[in-house]
Amino acid sequence: MPQLPTTGAARRNWIAHLWREWTLESWRAIAPARAKPRPGEWPNDRLSAAWLGHATVLLNFFGITILTDPVLLRRIGIPLPFTAIGPKRLTAPALTVEELPPIDLILLSHAHFDHLDWRTLRRFDGRTQVVTASRTRDLLGWTRLRRITELGWGEETTVETAAGLLLVRAFPVRHWGARLRSDDYRGYNGYVLERNGRRVIFAGDTALTNSFGSLRDGRPYDLAIFGIGAYQPWIRAHCTPEQAIAMAKDAGARCIMPVHHQTFKLSFEPFREPIERFVRALADEPERIALREIGETFVLPRQQAPLS
Repeated sequence: MPQLPTTGAARRNWIAHLWREWTLESWRAIAPARAKPRPGEWPNDRLSAAWLGHATVLLNFFGITILTDPVLLRRIGIPLPFTAIGPKRLTAPALTVEELPPIDLILLSHAHFDHLDWRTLRRFDGRTQVVTASRTRDLLGWTRLRRITELGWGEETTVETAAGLLLVRAFPVRHWGARLRSDDYRGYNGYVLERNGRRVIFAGDTALTNSFGSLRDGRPYDLAIFGIGAYQPWIRAHCTPEQAIAMAKDAGARCIMPVHHQTFKLSFEPFREPIERFVRALADEPERIALREIGETFVLPRQQAPLS
């Protein structure tokens, strides 16, 4: 979640917004997701990915199931018994924790409450592996997750599962990792996932940066998962839709999955503005759009044309 603004007026506006989210918004209905994924029907011989809401994406990567930044309950924020102090969902998750298939790997980009959610993570047991940013392992101590690997920028690990191996590599993004104002020593990552000659980028949270250009190595990335919301007024920590597209193209990504919008009100841009800008920016290349709405599923074609 964003830090408090530094100016007095902006700080007051943001605190007033959070108070409304906790009080008046408590009675607001949560809209259903536009679609419902069916991961039980996904094949294990290709890449499938569904957006469950915010930065939570469920992937079946050639038989290995991966969940990014799982946040699947009604509220995010400081946990309390049965709830949390923080923003309430605008849109329900496309799948509940109970509806998920067994998860081989949870991928955590950084420690913010809207990405590392204790109340969701406590629903998983020790069979699930975790890759997380440097100096964030301690935040998982209240969960049953024990197979935890921390990665710093430029580091990689090979995740072993019953379905085979998955290479995970961390790279720098432009964001920050503190969960509270005082723990700014915590890391924050983007990730590259590789298996069977296919590659996926999970950008986590990032503002505009040239880090993605350094990922280009002559081989394409089949899918890049990018946040496209929470840029107003947090442009120093989150990119615009147009900037996300530019960074994905810098890396050499074929398809782009826009996430981190339409789920929580963490900023002041209108609800539909991020996806409308994203689609408009790719009007001449609609084949690059992996999906548009919460609950939709992307399936990698067996054969793809050369990257333009």
